[in-house]
Amino acid sequence: MIGKLTGKLDETFEGGCVLDVNGVGYLLACSQKTLDRWRDVQGSIKALVETQVRQDAIVLVGFSTTAERDTFRKLTAVQGVGTKLALDILSAFGPEDLAAAVRGADRAALRQANGVGAKLAERLVTELRAWAGGIEAPSGLGAAPAAVAPGAESDAVSALTNLGWKRPEAQAAVNRVRARVGEGADLATLIRESLKELGTRA
Repeated sequence: MIGKLTGKLDETFEGGCVLDVNGVGYLLACSQKTLDRWRDVQGSIKALVETQVRQDAIVLVGFSTTAERDTFRKLTAVQGVGTKLALDILSAFGPEDLAAAVRGADRAALRQANGVGAKLAERLVTELRAWAGGIEAPSGLGAAPAAVAPGAESDAVSALTNLGWKRPEAQAAVNRVRARVGEGADLATLIRESLKELGTRA
């Protein structure tokens, strides 16, 4: 089993990357948040790895932080959440924001993640409640992740997807802007600042 890899980022694509370790390219499935962090790294990258052995393949899932890896394990223990869906959720929420949404039973926020419907949002709130209670909320954020004008966040994500961005990366950009600008941001500000975030990662 592979638990960690150290190498250089060779290429990225939607849902993963290739990590060059001494001339050997390892294909890693990753969340958009992990890819965003790694793009900014100069030199070697340390990837925490979850090795999944299936009947037809061995899948390596890469993480930039221990918290994200541990959250991935919790998510995949929830009925109906596989590898891809767990990574889609982690593309929209960091571990602290996900825990805050679960603690606040904010099903609407959870449904902003690609692939999460009403029934799954309910299961996440129910099955992750104990885990979420042990995760500290990020500094400056309240019990739930939505710290902007009501409806503005989801409208901003919709606007970005209409402009051609994938939903997970649009949600990730809006999350970063929301954390930076704090409460009271209007729709225009969210869209403008999110476009700047996405532009720097193009």
